[in-house]
Amino acid sequence: MNVSNSWRWALLCCLGVCLAGAAGAAVSLPHVFSDNMVLQQKMPVPVWGWADNGEAVKVSFAGQEKSATADAEGNWMVKLDPLTADKTGKDLIVTGANTITYKNVLVGEVWVCSGQSNMEFSLNWGVLNGDAEKASAADTPIIRHIKIAYVHNALPQRDVDARWEVVTPDTIGNCTAAGYFFARELVKNLDVPVGLIDSNWGGTRIEAWINREGYAAVPQLINSSRQVENALPDSEAGNKRYLDYLTAMKDWLAQSEKAVTAKHIPPPQPAAPWLEGDQQQLTHLYNAKINPLVPYAIHGALWYQGEANGGDGIVYAHKMEALIRGWRQVWHEGDFPFYYVQLANFQTSDPNKPAMGDGWANIRDAQLKALDIPNTGMAVTIDIGDAGNIHPKDKQDVGKRLAAWALAKDFGKNIECSGPLYQKCLVEGNKIRISFDHAANGLMVGSKTGLDPVQAVADGKVKWISIAGADKQFYWADAVIEGSTLLVSSDKVPVPVAVRYAFAMNPQGANLYNKDGFPASPFRTDNW
Repeated sequence: MNVSNSWRWALLCCLGVCLAGAAGAAVSLPHVFSDNMVLQQKMPVPVWGWADNGEAVKVSFAGQEKSATADAEGNWMVKLDPLTADKTGKDLIVTGANTITYKNVLVGEVWVCSGQSNMEFSLNWGVLNGDAEKASAADTPIIRHIKIAYVHNALPQRDVDARWEVVTPDTIGNCTAAGYFFARELVKNLDVPVGLIDSNWGGTRIEAWINREGYAAVPQLINSSRQVENALPDSEAGNKRYLDYLTAMKDWLAQSEKAVTAKHIPPPQPAAPWLEGDQQQLTHLYNAKINPLVPYAIHGALWYQGEANGGDGIVYAHKMEALIRGWRQVWHEGDFPFYYVQLANFQTSDPNKPAMGDGWANIRDAQLKALDIPNTGMAVTIDIGDAGNIHPKDKQDVGKRLAAWALAKDFGKNIECSGPLYQKCLVEGNKIRISFDHAANGLMVGSKTGLDPVQAVADGKVKWISIAGADKQFYWADAVIEGSTLLVSSDKVPVPVAVRYAFAMNPQGANLYNKDGFPASPFRTDNW
């Protein structure tokens, strides 16, 4: 239930009465624990829940036995010692005044899959070769997923409705497609179970997924941080607002009772001190769909979002920083890996406007800049979008490109993990030389068709690249590949100062790749 739905619920929350996960005679755990779950390998694994004050709780799993005592508020937690990956299901047993047994529990890799509809996009939504992909799920029985309910809340919640499922041809249809294809690559290369925590909501803005800690960590978002702090009862300003609200509510209840007794309409209800709104409101999705998962042991997070923030420009990089720093702060796992998807090409762009800069060009630029955040990676998808569909059906390549980051950075695989990323430029006479990261094996002009691997195009010309002088007038340019650099020029720009590549809503046919088959990220060398 959302806080704004009922003043009675609001008053209970303000008075500290929490119905979900309340302590009682029976020991209980949040729903992120269930049959068929996957526990994270190679790190301490928190197991927590609620019981009576002072109740002794014992957790047993894989030869370990840990004990805890519920505190005055009924909270308890144990931490299992780091576990070894295990494809054989075992029981996790929790014993207090009662006993709970979770069956068929595996140990492997656990990743949170979050964002908006392109992460929510399931195999049932029409992924390429969907029927064949569903059937092939029988080959990966060690992939599990848990779908988090569509809820939002003004205040942080401790639990949410969800349960783990074994991915099979019958159950895979509702699993995040990008997450599933990521998991399949990990299984293929690591041969360990993978658990996907599927917590997303189509059409939602990033602001709703950021927590208070994230807003407070980024100075550029100070106004949003103040809004959040003023709406929480444990901040100085928020506490005063809640106390004033409780006083006003008491008066309102008395007046309402008198009015209703006299068969009159009661007076207007006092304004709530929390942030009212829907799933787009600041922190609402974090509170209801992420906070109940913390501190479940995870390896990292996958993020596919941005369409709803398509007009943000560079400020989106600040919001990404807040999102990532905030999640990392509350999970207490350090700078865990955070891999995200740069927005794909969509709609149309005018090929007669070499300055480009339309539509999502600036948010992709912000996503590129977000790579400055430690331990992040970005899957470039500028070559696999659909002009007529905001939900590209090729989620296989999305999953593979995300997995490449994990395999290279987290599991020591000697592979390239990214397309060329703009590094620097150098003016050489009437040309500009562009250097890239992730181009050690060289650049190429390539072509991508469906799910087929990228093919090199002999004597191909780089498309969607332009150049400008100090007058800021861009012209389409020639680009010559020289090893891992690009030499860009135009007869119309004798003294060049800036280059742009694929810096458009839909640079259809953008074709610069590295020889490893990854597309170059759109970029600009200017800040005009």
